[in-house]
Amino acid sequence: MTIESQADSGAKPARTGIGAEPGDGAPEPGPRGGESLLRESRDNPCPEDAVAGHVKTPDGVSLRYARWRTTHPPFRGTAVLLQGRGEYIEKFYETVADLRTSGYDVLTFDWRGQGRSDRLLTDPRRGYVDSFDQYVADFDTILTEVALPDCRLPLYVLAHSTGSLVALLAAPGLANRVERILLASPLFRFASTPLPQTWLKAITGVFSAIGLGAAYLQPRRVPDSVKAFPDNLLTSDMRRFTRNAEFGAAFPELTIDAPTAAWLYAACQAMDRIDDSDFLGVITVPVLLVCAGNDKIVANRPAEEIGRRLRSGRTLSIAGARHEVLQERDLFREQLLAAFRAFTGGESG
Repeated sequence: MTIESQADSGAKPARTGIGAEPGDGAPEPGPRGGESLLRESRDNPCPEDAVAGHVKTPDGVSLRYARWRTTHPPFRGTAVLLQGRGEYIEKFYETVADLRTSGYDVLTFDWRGQGRSDRLLTDPRRGYVDSFDQYVADFDTILTEVALPDCRLPLYVLAHSTGSLVALLAAPGLANRVERILLASPLFRFASTPLPQTWLKAITGVFSAIGLGAAYLQPRRVPDSVKAFPDNLLTSDMRRFTRNAEFGAAFPELTIDAPTAAWLYAACQAMDRIDDSDFLGVITVPVLLVCAGNDKIVANRPAEEIGRRLRSGRTLSIAGARHEVLQERDLFREQLLAAFRAFTGGESG
């Protein structure tokens, strides 16, 4: 276990807005309207007609969002896309385009502490949050301030990994606001950790209690520009892997490093909360859980068990897919998109 403390890095809880410009030679941000708040490159162009902006949460955090209207009627609903840890709006341009051609409007945003939403530490690269309730507050802010006033109903949630955990945490309060929720590669338990997860929760809880929540408990993340495709656990698609790595290297202000002790502790607390039968029993929104069959990042069995315990839930698995199914080969990726269309009534999209 490698520990780099808050004192080592000068990381102190202090909100910082991210407005850095691309580095030398990096592609410029898109020039069209709301797209000026979004980045793009030749290999990862921003879908046209974006409406982008910032909204503030009740505790004063600025969140960046973007939304698009469908390009292919008939309109089927608005897909609210919830990202995973360390992701950002631009990583899902291809998915946005696919959903639009299937009849869906799309809304997505950056969680606090990542992308171009406010960062929470003076070292903006540290993956940090005090509690997953803050992520739930981010989601509620987007629904209240953007989705309900500006997007067309019905609303459907398409969430990935950490976003899936947040969506389930928020689910008891989503009745009459969201019609259906699809959780892809849901983070309900880590697939493998150097320590049992109960020990990890205890250690990170101690770190957080003594003021070392901003410490790293593992080496910093390998920079996107030098990741080795054969060693990655996220996708078997070399083209999409390379596109994402090059984009992250061109726009490092969008990316973050490894999770801090506080983030890990908050995640463990959230996972324990959703494992409670009383919590699951009050969820009435239909939920579809989609596991990646070859996932080495999150464990699939907890998702299968929760799918059985939900009042209106079921689970399916995409055999052979790695964790980031929406960045996977077409063989796997199309299965997830087809599942979303079928689950939300857009089978013919």
